[in-house]
Amino acid sequence: MKREWMKIVDHKEIARDTYRLVLQGDIVSDVTDPGQFVHVQVSQDYYLRRPVSISDINPEERTMTLLYKVMGQGTDALTRKAVGEKIDVLGPGGQGFPVESVGTKHALLVGGGIGVPPLHYLAKRLRDRGVKVTSILGFQSKADVFLIEEFKELGNVHVTTNDGSTGHHGLVTDLFFEIDEPFDTYFTCGPTVMLKAVSEHLSHIPGYISMEERMGCGIGACFACVVPAHDEKGYRRICCDGPVFEASEVMLT
Repeated sequence: MKREWMKIVDHKEIARDTYRLVLQGDIVSDVTDPGQFVHVQVSQDYYLRRPVSISDINPEERTMTLLYKVMGQGTDALTRKAVGEKIDVLGPGGQGFPVESVGTKHALLVGGGIGVPPLHYLAKRLRDRGVKVTSILGFQSKADVFLIEEFKELGNVHVTTNDGSTGHHGLVTDLFFEIDEPFDTYFTCGPTVMLKAVSEHLSHIPGYISMEERMGCGIGACFACVVPAHDEKGYRRICCDGPVFEASEVMLT
């Protein structure tokens, strides 16, 4: 991981309490896989960094796009960072989705809320490899929806909302059996309860999950972000062994 003061080149609200932050710097050249994250230091007033998934990169312009949701005082303070300022970033961190090593012809991407952003870069990488992409994106309500048009440029998109204000009224798992063409691999990111439901419904095919978790150090030293695993070691560190895992590798509770 590399530490860099990255320049803010764009920063705006794109949905309710959800912001797009575009940073420019050399860390972009170190991003290898979709699903990796960066650890952002909001200011000296907040001791812990905030992990934010990478939603997209532009190697030519040396920019990375981050989407984050206001969840507390730290992310609220982040919203006040202006274009032209520089921000302390550590990254890229974690293990991402194994795009190059997975042999798939039709991938199902399932995202929930702020778990949607890393799937955007994944969809782009899969599309570039000739993989058909179908996405199911779940949100609380119409006010929380984002990136739909961007996903539509990469494949078929289905939207669900908890309150039915747009798209299907219900859960992402409701739509699995409405997809006409069979898919052979799934990739998912979102709340743990959603990841558990998705992996149980799709246990008959290979799958990869990306876990959202609060982190301490972000480099695997503090053991603040662990998940139980199905082996003798007994656990995985989300920040460095993940955040992406094979669905059968970890236990979701």
